[in-house]
Amino acid sequence: MLNPPFGRVLTAMVTPFHDDGSVNLDEARRLAAYLVDEQRNDALVINGTTGESPTTTDEEKFELLKAVVAEVGDRAKVVAGVGTNETAATIKRSREAADAGAHGLLVVTPYYSKPPQDAVAEHFTIVADSTDLPVMLYDIPGRTGIPIDPRTLVEVASHERIVAVKDAKGALASSAEVMAETDLAYYAGDDAMTLPLLSVGGVGVVGTSTHFTGARTKLMIDAFLAGDLDGALQEYRRLLPVYNGVFATQGCMLVKAALGARGFRPGPLRRPLKAASDGQRDAFVALLDAAGL
Repeated sequence: MLNPPFGRVLTAMVTPFHDDGSVNLDEARRLAAYLVDEQRNDALVINGTTGESPTTTDEEKFELLKAVVAEVGDRAKVVAGVGTNETAATIKRSREAADAGAHGLLVVTPYYSKPPQDAVAEHFTIVADSTDLPVMLYDIPGRTGIPIDPRTLVEVASHERIVAVKDAKGALASSAEVMAETDLAYYAGDDAMTLPLLSVGGVGVVGTSTHFTGARTKLMIDAFLAGDLDGALQEYRRLLPVYNGVFATQGCMLVKAALGARGFRPGPLRRPLKAASDGQRDAFVALLDAAGL
């Protein structure tokens, strides 16, 4: 796929908060600009799980999207996380995201209720029909309780607006089979799977560590695409401790802690999450330092 629908490197951006817990739109704009201009992100995912979407209101999501689109929407795509475990609520968020100027939608498998696969397919199709925006499906059974079956992915790939998958299933051979049968653009949903997924037809990553590794991850992907497999592998191995280390606890906890250590003002986390411990922060920052980040 020569032109992936959302570029190669995307970051699921954290949501900065003021000390009082309200959304800090100014810091969100500053962080978005840094991710695009310095970390070479082609697109940002706003209101994803890393952005603490379970604990932000629909109004906050709308205002955050508008702010980020205004800041970087002229030079990067902005993808809105809109998925819920209710089809009607997902449609509502999808339309609000379109009104806010988003360039695409990230739609997770309905969680907790564990619908059968035919209902999952219908959910995705109904949501994709609700706006004109391209849709990336988010396959993460560890959070949702169910995977998207490969046959379901092949089925929904026929929809003109279902164009991509954020793949956090951890089943590389299964993903390779779907890519062989469809034109779906596969993005690694686990940072450490970026290079392995590229090797079987993937196009890039929707990352968490890419708050810090984005530019270097872009270099790794460019090396792979240019046929410099040794160079790509060497860069991958340098970044691998960070790719894995960001998930030593909840990813957004460590990202916010490390951003704070790098001069940003990400603010607190909303409960039930909490700030990373000093030890967790220092261990992750040490990994960043060791990787030259």
